[in-house]
Amino acid sequence: MRHCAIHFAEQFHTHLADEKPDLLFCSDMLNLAEFLSLAPEVVRSLPAVVYFHENQLTYPVRCESERDYQFAMTNMTTALAANTIWFNSAFHRDSFLQALETFLKRMPDYQPLDAISRIRDKCLICPPGVETPDQPVKEKPGSLRILWAARWEHDKNPDDFFAALKILKSNRLDFRVSVIGERFRGEPEVFVWAKKHFAEHIDRWGYQQSRNDYEQALRWADVFVSTANHEFFGITAIEATLAGAHPVLPRRLAYPEIFTGNRDTCADEFFYNNNVESLAAKLIELAQRKQQHSLQTNDLTRLRQSLHHYQWQNHAKVLDSNLNKLAP
Repeated sequence: MRHCAIHFAEQFHTHLADEKPDLLFCSDMLNLAEFLSLAPEVVRSLPAVVYFHENQLTYPVRCESERDYQFAMTNMTTALAANTIWFNSAFHRDSFLQALETFLKRMPDYQPLDAISRIRDKCLICPPGVETPDQPVKEKPGSLRILWAARWEHDKNPDDFFAALKILKSNRLDFRVSVIGERFRGEPEVFVWAKKHFAEHIDRWGYQQSRNDYEQALRWADVFVSTANHEFFGITAIEATLAGAHPVLPRRLAYPEIFTGNRDTCADEFFYNNNVESLAAKLIELAQRKQQHSLQTNDLTRLRQSLHHYQWQNHAKVLDSNLNKLAP
């Protein structure tokens, strides 16, 4: 984020001096205002779209002193420089703009509060697509198969997941578990403990080396669990649901919007009440339902049908249409 505007501007000068693109499409990681000031003249007049996959103002940090507020300013100036701003969910847009207002009001003078309405007026909600095709839903024999799939970082809240599994184990519940996702040097210590504590229950553990391995993990699951404290969309949750898993999601973040279309109300079928005890109770209920061959409900079928529009073959035309309005 600190130097990519310089790098990309140099790339344009070196490799694209004689070409005129139709538009600029960048992520929130680029300082678009800096880039436009450094780029060739032909680039500066192009319509620019910035995609906010995440932002640096509401990303959860372990302590607020870790946050670099200059990155938040970069997000704001990039949004101001763009013609159109795409957010992956309304939850993301609203939480960013609310946090931006709070941040700007802390400035001692010359608070640019009008930036908030200027940004809001340029926003579109444009979720990404997902790749996993629908799968024939087959009853999987044996124990309840639970999948947790996320980056192995603190904002995905693995502690709550493993605490819920600990309750399941203490109740002698028959379950299998797969814990997958990208790993980092500073991964939470709870993963070391959990690998030992749940060793006899584990089927998959760690990063899946290929897309095929990842999709097999999705198809394996009876249940997909999220414990995230940070989620602006939820690609894996959607892919797992379309692949046949029953989603079990916290009643927060973007999940109610994406999975029910309503941020204020959401069905109990797919949500728990944001605490370990509620998650454990939901998993125990689903284990009992699996024994009764009643995991695949009409509600789950309707949910999968409602998620079809996120599949790339359906969703790409929507994104293309939005771009064509800027660069016909």
